[in-house]
Amino acid sequence: MNDQSTNTMILPEIEEETTVTTAYKVILYNDDWHTFDEVIAQLIKAINCSYEQARAYTYEVHVKGKAVVYNGELADCLKVSSILEEIALHTQVVA
Repeated sequence: MNDQSTNTMILPEIEEETTVTTAYKVILYNDDWHTFDEVIAQLIKAINCSYEQARAYTYEVHVKGKAVVYNGELADCLKVSSILEEIALHTQVVA
């Protein structure tokens, strides 16, 4: 009679919750129609940031032609974009 013992490895069950979230961005583009003050005020309204942060974004848009002014969930980005576009600022939401 042959006595074969088998080695069985028991692996622990791993419960993993996988959430796939894609970070979206709101890009604000420069234009020749809005003043710095108009853009700053609208950024404060749209993303609830400080005056200094809004001024920094506005300056970046002015110098570079565009800036990412918000990152987050798609619904939040669409809301931010629509608030910025209330005064006809040009925005784009990208993944």
